[in-house]
Amino acid sequence: MLRAKQVEKNPDAICTQLVHPNYVAPEGFSGVQPGQFSASTVFFRSAQAYRERNWCSGEGYIYGSHGTPTTFALESRISALEGVQYCLLYPSGLNAIAQVFLALLKPGDELLVPINVYPAVRMLVLHELVPMGIGCRLYDPTNLESLLFARNTKLIWVEAACSITFEFPDVEAIAARAKESGVVVGLDNTWGAGIALDAYGFGIDISVQALTKYPCGSADVIMGSVTTQDRELYTLLQMCRMRFGVSVSARDASVVLSGMNTLRLRYEAHDSATRKIVEWANHRREFHRVLHPTAPDAVGQNIWLQHCSAAAGLFSVVFKPEYNTGYVDKFIDSLRLFRIGVSWGGPVSLVLSFDRNVASVTELPGVLVRFCIGLEDVDDLITDLEQALFTASQQ
Repeated sequence: MLRAKQVEKNPDAICTQLVHPNYVAPEGFSGVQPGQFSASTVFFRSAQAYRERNWCSGEGYIYGSHGTPTTFALESRISALEGVQYCLLYPSGLNAIAQVFLALLKPGDELLVPINVYPAVRMLVLHELVPMGIGCRLYDPTNLESLLFARNTKLIWVEAACSITFEFPDVEAIAARAKESGVVVGLDNTWGAGIALDAYGFGIDISVQALTKYPCGSADVIMGSVTTQDRELYTLLQMCRMRFGVSVSARDASVVLSGMNTLRLRYEAHDSATRKIVEWANHRREFHRVLHPTAPDAVGQNIWLQHCSAAAGLFSVVFKPEYNTGYVDKFIDSLRLFRIGVSWGGPVSLVLSFDRNVASVTELPGVLVRFCIGLEDVDDLITDLEQALFTASQQ
């Protein structure tokens, strides 16, 4: 019988042996997933190497917050997904947006945001940017006549599509008008995930994604990314991120890297199931409108058809006015497969209700409910929706 090799133990040196191990991973080892390199401190090979460090290059390893092989691997993967050269990671999608605003805007500058912008971005602008002296003006993303640029307009923000009411803007036309005025175009591309929408093919300068959603896919990591093809913009963003001490953990980056392997397959599955449920919803008498790019009266549907190859896994319904909040709450509480929760892109289907004050470019006469379709069997989801509507109707 083979015996394990005996290793001489030195009790007096055990502490040193524990923090200075003899084992070193062999060169040439390779697996499906990139290695996870978790580090705050990074070792330098010499005093000269430390003197000549250049964290801005994105090629060397200086300190954990400036990147490890794991975070660089994820940045490379996101860059490839969006078809650009530069990517930076952030602790959340909202943090990524905030960093774009802080890096590009200063007091006296103006930011344009859509009327139906993600509510957290609206709060960020009103409570942080405006008190700093940065102006903000709303525009209707479905009406280019409302798109007016001032001399101090520096950045226009676009969402394609809006994440609650799903109006789809003409990204290409907005970008073209912005370019004529020398205005940078930033896009929240979380809905498209680099799959449905080729953002840079339509002239935008910066793309932000909440990697929390589709890229991760397992609903257990919060992270965001910013990509760009412009070296100058990349440097501005990179320096701002450094000054704020923003970083992500290698452990979280590894989770997102795992999700990237199945991103397209999952996105297509979410999309296919959602279209089937939307078709079902279009024939229900309880709904005043169904909000989804494939719905018959979808705002910006012609633009979506021109710009996109898919429609994601989200849709909303607006209940008819006679169905009050009590009815809607009972409907939601009666669902068995759909869970009440924020976010999307994970394996479990989610539902949320919004009051009538939700920002929209069209009138919403009733309560709005948003669904995020997961990876359950689509017929089971429809059955769940039908039983919940029936249960809510019982007094």
